[in-house]
Amino acid sequence: MKRLDGFPGSRVIVLPNSVIKELEHDTLGEDLHITDIGYYPQAEGHEVHRQLGINQYVLLYCVDGKGWFEVNGTRYELERNRFVILPAFMPHSYGSSDEDPWTIYWIHFKGNKAHFFAEGQPKVTEIEVAADSRIEDRLLLFEEIFGCMAMGYGLENNHYAITCLYHFLGSLIYPENWRKVKRDNAAGIGVVEQAIHYMHDNLQRKLTLREIADYVHYSPSHFSNTFHKKTGFPPLDYFTRLKIQKACELLYLHKMKINQICPLLGFDDPLYFSRVFNKIMGMSPSKFKLVKQMNKPTIEE
Repeated sequence: MKRLDGFPGSRVIVLPNSVIKELEHDTLGEDLHITDIGYYPQAEGHEVHRQLGINQYVLLYCVDGKGWFEVNGTRYELERNRFVILPAFMPHSYGSSDEDPWTIYWIHFKGNKAHFFAEGQPKVTEIEVAADSRIEDRLLLFEEIFGCMAMGYGLENNHYAITCLYHFLGSLIYPENWRKVKRDNAAGIGVVEQAIHYMHDNLQRKLTLREIADYVHYSPSHFSNTFHKKTGFPPLDYFTRLKIQKACELLYLHKMKINQICPLLGFDDPLYFSRVFNKIMGMSPSKFKLVKQMNKPTIEE
């Protein structure tokens, strides 16, 4: 069954035409602005066909699973950690894989300077996973945009979203510059440190022990023993604790809701997330948030 939207856990914001027209004549918005933005997790059956194209550029950023897009009669695969920008007015189609449905972040944008970010497109661009990839930072930037726009259609909200959009698109178009900000000498850090970097860059996924071990070129058993000896935790347990550590930051500093946090940390079920959080932190996410907002020390359940 093919469908356009309505996927479990999906989030979408579509600006009204009246707001878009206002932005088209706004000093900042006329150069670049968002018309639609969304997130589709494991979007089984997702498929879109636009025989005449649309007057917006379409960014598709796949973070898990895989799908495809077609332009000018040529079909391309779009897999995890890859993105494409479909140019405005270009007929196109795209859809999720039936066997391994994609999880995508997507943005429709337009404006006098929008074409700058689509130069040489459409082409599949890979986001290389490395110690300095900053994938997590990019997804948080997306949430910054989405969260601001979710607060309403006011011009101030849109202006802030636009300034963040420049940064977000720049992180994709200029990956080397994006990485230099937090670059480590990856060759000089140990296997365990490389693995932890990899975990940080994949908090939104459900990594397996083999995937992490393959990344550092160790066998799973050798890697697991090495990691446990240095950190005191099995690798996947440590990975889960990193997720909950990030959840605490998102709850406290960014004041995000549980249903916003779960997809960022690879949890399909908010109830399961709450159980894991409670097991590690000794209290529920809602109680943690309340305690921190009241500026009180952590207390026992």
